Amino acid sequence: MKLIPSIAVAALIWPALAAADAVSVGLNGRAQIGKSLPYLEIAIHEPIAGFKVHLTRSDGKTLDLKGGGRPGQVRRIELQQPEGKFHYTGELTVVFKSSEPASMPLDFDAELWGPLKLTLDKKDVDLVNRTVKLRANRPVVKAAVQVVMDTGAVAMDREIPIDNDTAGAPFEISWPKDEGRVMKIAIRAYDASTFFDGVEIFPWQVDIPHEEVNFDSGQWDIRADEEPKLEQSLQRIGEAVRKYGHLANLRLYIAGHTDTVGTEASNRTLSLNRARAIGAWFRKHGLRVPIFYEGFGEQALLVSTADETDEPKNRRAEYIIAVEEPTLARTPFPPNWRKL
Repeated sequence: MKLIPSIAVAALIWPALAAADAVSVGLNGRAQIGKSLPYLEIAIHEPIAGFKVHLTRSDGKTLDLKGGGRPGQVRRIELQQPEGKFHYTGELTVVFKSSEPASMPLDFDAELWGPLKLTLDKKDVDLVNRTVKLRANRPVVKAAVQVVMDTGAVAMDREIPIDNDTAGAPFEISWPKDEGRVMKIAIRAYDASTFFDGVEIFPWQVDIPHEEVNFDSGQWDIRADEEPKLEQSLQRIGEAVRKYGHLANLRLYIAGHTDTVGTEASNRTLSLNRARAIGAWFRKHGLRVPIFYEGFGEQALLVSTADETDEPKNRRAEYIIAVEEPTLARTPFPPNWRKL
């Protein structure tokens, strides 16, 4: 019999037999729940009357199967098992038409796991100290990490060991300092069985400095005399897109704010409509990146005031170029960014 090189790390161990060329056995010792099962493959090379497989799993469960076939055929024996890693011992017995059966011991490991799941919370990304904390649903042993700066420089691109032996426990990854700001962090983590999951985040954003557009009271129409301000802002946005757009798919986020004159509900609606009007003006005048907008009304004041206070500094908008939803200094509620 021949032993096909294992296509997984688990090994089959057996001695040579008299019928050494009749069959060969291969093992797929790893599988993912919902996709496949671990299995043995018995390839038949010469005529046989059949074969029997008897296995005992490390939890005491036994498996007995019979099969057969013609030369050239391959029989797959799936190993029905719970999630986890199990050790199997047993024997394969080959039955011949004109000679005595021949048996050999089987000794191998097989693993069945659900998907490895990697999770990351934005609050665990620390750009100042150049660290990020992640969690996985089972222990991981290594990670491939790539960190790209907005200069195009690659601050890190290598595989590192991870000391994480508790499912759900946070583990930290750090990267060296480099010129520019972090544009992208890509991480692929592996467990001991080489199952993997990855995350890719873009913590980068650019606030576009601009002169605020003045609106008539309670209105959101763009006045003609205010358009030069938007033209200047559009130019700056275009410069940012040209400078960084080759590194990632950029978006423009517009956040609208009001002062405290009027009701909270009406100011929320007013700020939303004004942010949308600004975005529509940019789109009409040639901006092709995706545009998202949100209105915060009087709930994210730049200058703290009493109710019904006419404060020009609070009547404002934010123009942010980013790849993912930006981080705002003041967020009274989770933003519901609307696409223009």
